[in-house]
Amino acid sequence: MTLSHEPRPPSTSSSRSRAIAAILGLVLAIAGPAVAAQDTASATAPAASAAKHAAKAKVAAKKKKKAKAIAVRDDDAPDSVVYGRRDDVLAFAAQVAEDRGLDRAWVEDQLAKARYQPGVAKAIMPGPPGTAKNWAAYRARFIEPRRLAAGVQWWQAHAAALDEAQRRYGVPPELVAGVVGVESFYGRMTGNYRVLDSLATLAFDFPQGRSDRSAFYRSELRAYLVWCALEGREADTARGSFAGAIGWPQFMPSSLLRYAVDFDHDGHVDLSAGGDDVIGSVAGYLAMFGWQRDQPIYFPVQPPADPEARARLVAADIVPTFTAAQLIEAGVQLPDAARDYTGPLAFIELQNGDAPASYVAGTRNFYVVTRYNWSAYYAMAVVDLAAALKREMALAPAARVLAD
Repeated sequence: MTLSHEPRPPSTSSSRSRAIAAILGLVLAIAGPAVAAQDTASATAPAASAAKHAAKAKVAAKKKKKAKAIAVRDDDAPDSVVYGRRDDVLAFAAQVAEDRGLDRAWVEDQLAKARYQPGVAKAIMPGPPGTAKNWAAYRARFIEPRRLAAGVQWWQAHAAALDEAQRRYGVPPELVAGVVGVESFYGRMTGNYRVLDSLATLAFDFPQGRSDRSAFYRSELRAYLVWCALEGREADTARGSFAGAIGWPQFMPSSLLRYAVDFDHDGHVDLSAGGDDVIGSVAGYLAMFGWQRDQPIYFPVQPPADPEARARLVAADIVPTFTAAQLIEAGVQLPDAARDYTGPLAFIELQNGDAPASYVAGTRNFYVVTRYNWSAYYAMAVVDLAAALKREMALAPAARVLAD
């Protein structure tokens, strides 16, 4: 700011001038400290303001650098975070193209369509700590009238393909129906995320706060791109779960490449329509992991009374480790069918919240079901839904009414 000074009028008397000068001197003497303080504040204010702005600029620069590390914003869609121009993504594209014999420009073009999804990063995080497992509550989500009705209707519509899958792979129709029912409620819950977005988010920006699985999702993204190339489809067209699982059986892309079956022989694998390919793929998957035809899946058991013995058995988790004789020696009460079973058994505990836990002895076939999802709770839900569907199908007239 520039100040202007106007000329003062001349004095008419020297005495008057001296008097005025004396008064002015007194005023300045009194006001001096305050004026000085004001001048000091005025002088330091710009410096303080500059320092404040510099600090803000430093924070903003850090945020900008971090945002750039996460993703690049699309100039045409500034609210969408994309991956196509990131160095690590371009390097990934080059490697995929070289390893799998794909056109590099095509791979880069597909990845350029990927968008970072905060909802995916949030969904992949583990649940709140301290939440007690509850098998009874988990089971009730799947063995309920609406899902049973949908399962019966689907089974009836695809009975021939289910029978053919059993003949070829040894997997009974009810188990295939149980898997599809738990995985997607017979196509009602297949996920609405773009698979490309889900896999890119977890491959390149896996959230902190849990064990890093970005390498796994890079592998799945690679498999997905290969599958899209084989199927002649654009990578941004398929939708699935937040983790990138696809279709009625919720196959991850690597499973699509390795285990999916063109069961209707039309030259393509379609897991989105709930038809023959879904049936053949689920049955073939279980068979590849060692499903044993006409063998039991589990036996209900009573645990040992000794807590230490029970803990030692539970420690082996879902892996079939013990013979029937070893379980009996440890204090487990087995039914007669389990006593006569010659294969290895797993001692499995299913917690029920504050209520007493449930216990089963899982066979090799139980372990095979957990290869679909590595959880005893999941496998039990599939097996129990399968048994309930089989009972409904045995009541043919009642099943038709239920399906309607």
